[in-house]
Amino acid sequence: MQIEKSVTDGVTVLRCDGRLTMVAAPALRSAVEEAIGGGARRLVVDLSTAPFVDSSGLGALVNGLKAARVAGGDLRIAGASEQVLSVLSLTNLDRVLKPYAGVAEARDGW
Repeated sequence: MQIEKSVTDGVTVLRCDGRLTMVAAPALRSAVEEAIGGGARRLVVDLSTAPFVDSSGLGALVNGLKAARVAGGDLRIAGASEQVLSVLSLTNLDRVLKPYAGVAEARDGW
């Protein structure tokens, strides 16, 4: 999995390209930690090109949310596939990691 970082209007977007599994989860954790360490407080994880997320990927997202909130910010997810939305719903994580249709929608309200 590749992670591309961009910053627009104070919002850091981490675009995950590929399956977010136990192999890729550490890379997402590192990218979130690096962004927060660099001063980012508003993060969006763009999952529009991540067709699959397993439990390790969910753990990385939850850890990222926790780290962002501890730093005084927030983490949102955008562009999740039907599979990812289903997993979020089944685990009730959609209540904590509210999914947004796209990056633009996730940025709104900040």
